[in-house]
Amino acid sequence: MTYRFTDTKMKKTITILAMAWAAFSRAQIPDEAKNLKAYIDRDMPKTVRVCTADTVGNFALPYPFSVPCIVNGFQNMFYWDTYFTNVGLLLDGNTGQAKNNIDNILAMIERFGYMPNATCEGMLNRSQPPYASMMVREVYEATRDKAWLARACKALEKEYGFWMTRRMTPSGLNRYSNNADKASLMAFYNYIVGRLGLNPAHYTDDEERCAVASHFLAEAESGWDFNPRFDSRCEDHNPVDLNANLYAYERNFAYFYKELGLRGAKNWEKLAARRKALLDEMCLDPRDGLYYDYDYVNRRRSPVLSAAVFSTLFAKLAGKKQARAIYRNLSRLECANGVAACEKGDRRRVYQWDYPNGWAALNYLAIKGLDSYGYRKAARRIAGKYVHSMADIYKRTGNLWEKYNAVSGSTDVKDEYAMPGAFMGWTAGVYIFAFDYYYK
Repeated sequence: MTYRFTDTKMKKTITILAMAWAAFSRAQIPDEAKNLKAYIDRDMPKTVRVCTADTVGNFALPYPFSVPCIVNGFQNMFYWDTYFTNVGLLLDGNTGQAKNNIDNILAMIERFGYMPNATCEGMLNRSQPPYASMMVREVYEATRDKAWLARACKALEKEYGFWMTRRMTPSGLNRYSNNADKASLMAFYNYIVGRLGLNPAHYTDDEERCAVASHFLAEAESGWDFNPRFDSRCEDHNPVDLNANLYAYERNFAYFYKELGLRGAKNWEKLAARRKALLDEMCLDPRDGLYYDYDYVNRRRSPVLSAAVFSTLFAKLAGKKQARAIYRNLSRLECANGVAACEKGDRRRVYQWDYPNGWAALNYLAIKGLDSYGYRKAARRIAGKYVHSMADIYKRTGNLWEKYNAVSGSTDVKDEYAMPGAFMGWTAGVYIFAFDYYYK
């Protein structure tokens, strides 16, 4: 006689096996990793602030907002940081605060036409990598609130218009730039001379100083302030990650239009296809099959391979062949404790967005991107490296930090300023994600 499971018995067996596996998995989580997760669960709420009226230098926000640090540094809401913070909030079931954060960003877009680098007057002269569309999609998929999506979509189209009018280049791809006047550029020039150790004797007049400052201010808009990708000429480049994100926007608009029953989804799909074709033409190197930033002024690709390449996976822009090339070249960016910002190389100066520094956002993009193309073993390996290094750093220092050394797994980083302690923000948000991905 052949014994056959009934549906009820099958479901019961699967449930018992799942519970047993979950219990086994929990037992395998090191105390250091569990302790850090408990610390984040306890103290992440301490990074929520309220500012309902404009104050000196700070903008009003309609809802409570998340800031990167519990105390001291980074007490404003930052644009792209917030996306990675939201990743953790949504995974932990805090949909309300994640929605507050994106509603605040949408309010800033309505007010200024774009989301500033942060919610303070001093950073109004630039934006940051656009992630509002991704935040809207993830909150919508958690709430299914179509009335809210319709309002959000209008704000997102306004922001998209900013990037397509104020940040376009003759190549047909977008760039980072700034909205600064001469006085602001001169002030920023004096700031970066000290921060990067530039030699003022190399820049003899105000016009040249303003040009230098404008490129570095554009680099601040890139979120990668500062890095070797653009050869100190950020405004001359079409960044891979920026254009991958805008591709994601165009694909998301197609999705939003379909969800809302609006006409025009196919037009968004055509825009996305056009952007992918341009990226493949200009940024894709046929020698190794990888994407590099494109210097549209000199019509050549940057020689610096950076973790921005993972944005093409995150946005699902890369084809299978390109995804395989990224996977095969992981050793150029993956280190003993996670992903480094750039491949190791000779540099004219020290940058914090360079080897051997690792950043939460870049590890997330690598893990999420590799997973979406089926490279789950590699994604899990990187997730484990990030979890273990953060847990070890927390054990030794009692804190999380803005960045870390992806080679040594320590806080021995290339610094352009002293990192503030009591950091949560994207480091905590990505830890929640990586912890969940690696152990569950």
